[in-house]
Amino acid sequence: MTAVLRVARESSQLARRNLLRLVRTPTSLVSSLLEPVMFALLIGFVFGNSLGGGIYREYIVAGLLAQTVVFTTSFTTIGLSRDLEEGAVDRFRALPISRVSILLARTCSDMIVCVASVCVTTLSGLALGWRAHTGVLHTAAGFLLLLLFAFAMSWVGAFIGVIAPNVQVALSLGFIWMFPAAYISSGYVAARSLPGPLAHIAEWSPITALVNALRQQFGNPVPRQFPVPRGWPVEHAVPYLLLWSAVLLTVFVSWATYAYRNKSKSR
Repeated sequence: MTAVLRVARESSQLARRNLLRLVRTPTSLVSSLLEPVMFALLIGFVFGNSLGGGIYREYIVAGLLAQTVVFTTSFTTIGLSRDLEEGAVDRFRALPISRVSILLARTCSDMIVCVASVCVTTLSGLALGWRAHTGVLHTAAGFLLLLLFAFAMSWVGAFIGVIAPNVQVALSLGFIWMFPAAYISSGYVAARSLPGPLAHIAEWSPITALVNALRQQFGNPVPRQFPVPRGWPVEHAVPYLLLWSAVLLTVFVSWATYAYRNKSKSR
């Protein structure tokens, strides 16, 4: 058996274990599914009427989807940190399996949670009045780009989960960067409307790359009162998003694996 097939088999078995544990403790899954509905109602109806009504609600769905995949990385962070703290990883380490399999199993199993959250967010967007105007192929391409970026972000969560000394710290570290990342972007407002250097950060942000790519694939217009987005990241939103996804995967798969191996040696 080749090394790749071996890692795939081991990862699938460990991912099944993670999913079984999730089924037996569904509370955290329920909260991750209710959260997108809460944000959709809050931003869509509380702020939506004063910012453009129906057009604005269509505009923010890309931001809601991007926020969903960012926030679900905390699932990976907390789950991996809990396994490390409770000794489950120590038991896995005693088995003749690849170290990468443990991390890959966690990121892959948590993608199921992410897909469920994306489905709930999409249904919430439909309830707000969002529609895709570009046909089935472009819509499917948009969701595939979203899931690719979600998988890349899950490795950010895995890295934080490995370096955190316990679950409490993992919970703090897992959330402390999410709100700036989600909101310093064009998810809910035009990036150019942000003050000072925040506008430049938002224009080149990977979250902005994601929402720009989604809006292009879905054909969602920019509200008339918003400044028209311009520049290379907007004109090349899809390749820019693919570049960000590749960078995040390359960096954080390496860092998470390295940190995990060092942590294994120290135990």
